[in-house]
Amino acid sequence: MNLESLKLFVQLAELGSMTKVAFAQDCIQSVISRRVTAIERECGAKLFYRTGRGVALTDFAEAMLPRIKALLADAEQISNEMKAGAGVPIGEVRIGLLPSLSSPTIQTLFRRIHERFPGVLLHIFEGSNGQIDEWLNSGRVDIGILFRYGGSVANQEQVLGVVDTYLVGKAGDRLTSKPTIEFDKLSDVPLVLPGAPNGLRLTLEQFAKRANINLRIVMEADSLPLQKEFAASGCAYAVLGGHAISREVNAGILQASRIIDAKLVRTVVLATTTQRPLSHAGREVGKELRLILDDLFANKTFK
Repeated sequence: MNLESLKLFVQLAELGSMTKVAFAQDCIQSVISRRVTAIERECGAKLFYRTGRGVALTDFAEAMLPRIKALLADAEQISNEMKAGAGVPIGEVRIGLLPSLSSPTIQTLFRRIHERFPGVLLHIFEGSNGQIDEWLNSGRVDIGILFRYGGSVANQEQVLGVVDTYLVGKAGDRLTSKPTIEFDKLSDVPLVLPGAPNGLRLTLEQFAKRANINLRIVMEADSLPLQKEFAASGCAYAVLGGHAISREVNAGILQASRIIDAKLVRTVVLATTTQRPLSHAGREVGKELRLILDDLFANKTFK
C-alpha cells in the first residue's frame, strides 16, 4: 500500500463522502470508489460503511486512522528534510495561538518567514488555552503560544513574558476611570467572560471564592471581539489582557483599569508538540516567534 492510498484513506475519513473527495481530486466518484475497493482488498479488511449520507469508518479503520496520520506526517517531514538538504527549511508549520495574541504577531511572522524562507507554509489555528494544549498533545499543531496561570510552567515550555489583567469598560466609565482597581471591586459587577473550561475564568472564580465575593456573569462569550464589543457598549465589563485592548484604549473606544493582584498576571509561553521532533522549518519559525514576542514585550505592546 503506497502513500497515495493512505492519503486517500485519510481524506475520505475526514470528508466522509466519496463525492466530496472526487470533487477535491477533480475526478469522477466511480474512480474513488474503485480505489477504495482496491485498498480494502489489499489490506484484507473493510474500512468504510457505505451509508445514504456518505461513508463512515469501521472500528478497524477508526483504530488505524491515528497511526496512518502519524505515518503520513513522518513521511512529509522526511520528504521536506530531504528537499532541504542544502540547509533551506521547507514545508508546513502549524501554529496554535490565542486570538488575543495573533493580531500583533502573525502578520510580522508571515512577512519575515516569507522573505527568508519562501518554501515554508504557515498554517494558523486560533483557539482557547485548552484547545491549544489538546492540539499540541495530539500533534495537530507543531508550536503553541498560550497562557499559563499561577506561575506553573512545564520544563519544555519557554517563558516569553507576562501579561497584566484589566477590567475593561466603555470610554468615560466611572469604575475603570483610575489606572488600577482592587479585585474585590469586581463583586456584583456585570461581566462578560469566556465559557468554562477556560484558564482565566477558572482563576477568577477561584479568587472570587477566596475573597468571598460574587462574580456576576451576565453573558458567556468565547469571542474576543464580542467581549470587547459588549464592554464598549456599557452592557457589561470584560476582563482582558492589556495587549488585547491597546488599540481600542488608545482610540478612546474602551477604558481599562489594571486589576491589582500579582496572581492574576498571566505568563505567555511557547510550547512545542511532544508527538514528534520539530522540523527544520518548525525550528526556524519558533526562533522568529520568540524574537517577535521579545520585541513586543520590550516595546510594551504586550503588557
